[in-house]
Amino acid sequence: MAFLKKTPIQITSDLIIPFDELNFTFSRSGGKGGQHVNKVASKVQLSFDIKQSQSIPSQLKDTLLKNLEHRLTEEGLLKLSSERTRHQSKNRSIVIERFKIILKQGLKTQKPRLKTHPTKASIEKRLQRKKHTAMRKSLRQQPEL
Repeated sequence: MAFLKKTPIQITSDLIIPFDELNFTFSRSGGKGGQHVNKVASKVQLSFDIKQSQSIPSQLKDTLLKNLEHRLTEEGLLKLSSERTRHQSKNRSIVIERFKIILKQGLKTQKPRLKTHPTKASIEKRLQRKKHTAMRKSLRQQPEL
């Protein structure tokens, strides 16, 4: 079965996370399934401690902690879960794929914004719009008697 493979998880060409650093917990999931759903622990929860990871260099840890701070718990754990399917193995592979995507997104650094100045044409266009709006509003007022 696919879920028995404990192969390392490749995030990027440089970053590989050993399977042992991931903690999986299983529980019963809600939803459809009839009597079977009450007997099988098909919900998969993955937790990963970025701070304690030995496979992530300190520079990347800082980047991940900063970029994924809204996804982390107070203890600094990244927690994901899936109960989409009735099969534990499929839910585990879904969680691992989401884990890869989230870490890839967390490793991206945003380009710094370069300050720009408005062009002369855009300034003129804005002033013309303001004059037009002011004229339209002045025409709405009743004439003084």
